[in-house]
Amino acid sequence: MSQKLKIGLLLDSENISAWEYEMLIRIQKSRYAKIALIVENNIKNPKQSFLQKIRANYQQLGFLIFSFFENKFIKVSQDAFERKSINKLNLNAQKIKVVTDRTRFVDRFNKDDIEKIREFDIDVFIRLGFRILKGDILTVAKSGIWSYHHGDNDVNRGRPPGMWEFLDKWNTTGMVLQILSEDLDNGQILYKSQSTTNTNSWKRNKNNYYWKGVSFLPRKLEELHKVGRNTFFKRVHELNKEPKFYSNKLYRVPKGKELISKLTKRYLTHLIEKVNGLFYFDQWILMYKFSNNYGPSKTIYQFKKLIPPKNKFWADPFVLKEGDEYFIFFEEYLNSTNKGHISFIKIDENGNYSKPEIILEKDYHLSYPFIFKESNTLYMIPETRANNSIELYKCVEFPNKWELEKVLMDDIQAVDTTILKKDDTFWLFTNIIENTGASSTDELFLFSSKDLKTDKWGSHHQNPIISDVRCARPAGKLFVYNNELYRPSQNCAKFYGHAMNISKIITLDDQVYKEEIVSSVFPNWEKNVKGTHTLNSEGNLTVIDAMVKRRK
Repeated sequence: MSQKLKIGLLLDSENISAWEYEMLIRIQKSRYAKIALIVENNIKNPKQSFLQKIRANYQQLGFLIFSFFENKFIKVSQDAFERKSINKLNLNAQKIKVVTDRTRFVDRFNKDDIEKIREFDIDVFIRLGFRILKGDILTVAKSGIWSYHHGDNDVNRGRPPGMWEFLDKWNTTGMVLQILSEDLDNGQILYKSQSTTNTNSWKRNKNNYYWKGVSFLPRKLEELHKVGRNTFFKRVHELNKEPKFYSNKLYRVPKGKELISKLTKRYLTHLIEKVNGLFYFDQWILMYKFSNNYGPSKTIYQFKKLIPPKNKFWADPFVLKEGDEYFIFFEEYLNSTNKGHISFIKIDENGNYSKPEIILEKDYHLSYPFIFKESNTLYMIPETRANNSIELYKCVEFPNKWELEKVLMDDIQAVDTTILKKDDTFWLFTNIIENTGASSTDELFLFSSKDLKTDKWGSHHQNPIISDVRCARPAGKLFVYNNELYRPSQNCAKFYGHAMNISKIITLDDQVYKEEIVSSVFPNWEKNVKGTHTLNSEGNLTVIDAMVKRRK
């Protein structure tokens, strides 16, 4: 498709949320779409004071008060819901004002407005306002009306986004982009993602996943423009071919005693955690096991501990075998500086290990020292998100001296970069934060190159290849086991660093990436272990890290 897609907007007002504003900027600046039409609902809801809202919604009194205090007193660095005027975007789009027949939660368009809208020959409408849409309005765009919703489907339209996930401490909060249909629960899903639920604040919970959602719709518009409608909707059909059943209750706005009860439990739990923090602290340590066979050791409770002093932690261990000697490279984080550097120890099969030595230290934070050999040369890619880059280091004097070889990517918020060489191609896995305010744990991107030392990495067709906090972020080197390729990943659904997955790579080529979780590692082998998020092995040695609860 050579011409830009013609995009229409459905708005209730000229003032939109900051995350919507940012999304429209990306679309308007793109090579694949232009905003051609704005349809604004001319129904004016009367302005109400806070007391008037209470009288009109007395059954939701508790929720209104809670919402007021959350919005008033909870601070976020980038507020996704700050109001911005769409007029500042200078969109140069045509405008139509309509008056819908509004019945409770439904907006119906009259026939004259429908015909007027059809004349603009819009490819995709984006719903950023209006209520539930029914009737001919759903057919006015060639590729439908696209709409964001929270949860895995639209069955709970009446609930406040992210509220019940916060109240009931769900591990994840979902967000979906779908095409609207008459059957509200069966709109075709275009994109879905899961984020960690912030259980301390409803506002912060929403803020995180709405900022991440900024990218969803532009990505799909770009795909539609690139492959055309036929191929695009074949892919949509493939994504929606399985039946999806919903068997939970119908969630609505929490009321009265239920809200008070849940909030009381929530804040009591938070208070208890604060009190515990006066006597205990969480510390990352290393754990290891030597086995008689090559390959990763799989019985975690048999691993032995390497515990750092209380003023630091050790995490992100990687193993290297040189001759008959084993080296563990890891992040050493000092509490006094709030910054990590890369250190190593030498360890033998009896558990004797050397004093940690620093091999790489910068004025910015370093972690996840991904270490590998290529053409008999030793390289390392530490996490350098704090420097907005992905950096490749070369070992010039083993094991102490390393020099910057190449900046692989610049001006990027990337974490835990992991390289795989397969069929003369280097595959670069990394989690990227595309939008300020979004999480680093949610979205895994894949790039490829025939040359390791280049800054020209090709983006994979499916990027991001995973958008799910439960399995996106890398957790160590990919490895081969019984002739199959596996990728360790982090499960950060409960909190960052909680658990790991082992996924078998089903397909890896320029067009398709597919993996399947075959095993998981949860911190269940010991009472005081709270998390684990890195696994690596080489030769007979397997290492992991673990978050443990220690007395101050």
